[in-house]
Amino acid sequence: MSTAVRLSSTRRFFAIFLLSALLVAGVGSYYASTHPDGLNFVAHRAGFGDEAKASPTSDSPFAGYSTKGIGNQRLSGGVAGVAGCLLVLGIAGGLFRVLRRREPGSANAGAGPAHGPPTTSGL
Repeated sequence: MSTAVRLSSTRRFFAIFLLSALLVAGVGSYYASTHPDGLNFVAHRAGFGDEAKASPTSDSPFAGYSTKGIGNQRLSGGVAGVAGCLLVLGIAGGLFRVLRRREPGSANAGAGPAHGPPTTSGL
């Protein structure tokens, strides 16, 4: 399999993965429970939910599984889900790029091992 075909296949896989993740985050959150935080729900049912303190991030744009400035609750949750998905995938992709193994002095850094698996001769 040539490098160009392998690269095209890998890009297609990641494009499908990204679209699937965004679809689940955006559309799946539309059908999510109206009581998404089980611990808070149970605390209110048990009678001690009023003792909870406000989170330091309660004023953030995506606090409470919603997006500030969007009146429709389900749409607001979908936008928050897509934003969270993009943020996590962006951080994970960035870490992958930074931390992947590279051959020192290789012109094809990151393309995989240049010399095959290590040998254990001499042990």
